[in-house]
Amino acid sequence: MSLLLSVGGASALEKPTGDVILTITAAHLEHPNIDGTAQFDLNMLEELSGRSGEMETPWTQGRVKFSGPLLRAVLEAAGAHGSTMKVKAINDYIADVPIDDALDLDTILATRMNGEPMSVREKGPLFLIYPFDKDPGLYNEKYFSRSVWQIKAIEVTP
Repeated sequence: MSLLLSVGGASALEKPTGDVILTITAAHLEHPNIDGTAQFDLNMLEELSGRSGEMETPWTQGRVKFSGPLLRAVLEAAGAHGSTMKVKAINDYIADVPIDDALDLDTILATRMNGEPMSVREKGPLFLIYPFDKDPGLYNEKYFSRSVWQIKAIEVTP
């Protein structure tokens, strides 16, 4: 199953069939699927190009394996372009994250921890994870503050 369908030369994002867990908005989305937004269910996200990494974080005990789609793959599927993302959590916490963090780093929208889907209680359904396993230089307060959990929406701004 492909997330993008070719429609008259343009690509369109399929509509979610399960519960929507992420909504992306932007001034202009190339691939909106519902009312000018790009909405994703868990299966749609997990079909995108992703990675897994085992790492220590300030929010977990010991080494934990996170896996999920690369953030850049999610933005590409939505056709979202800009310079900054407002990453919004269920509790209305918002972090401003430079789009370059998605493009230049292997940041993931973790959907699983140790192979299991993350519940809201476990910081899910989505957790922005930086590649702390690949670059120990990212293990600092600057990136910790951008590592939003319980993500529900991303607004891409110019």
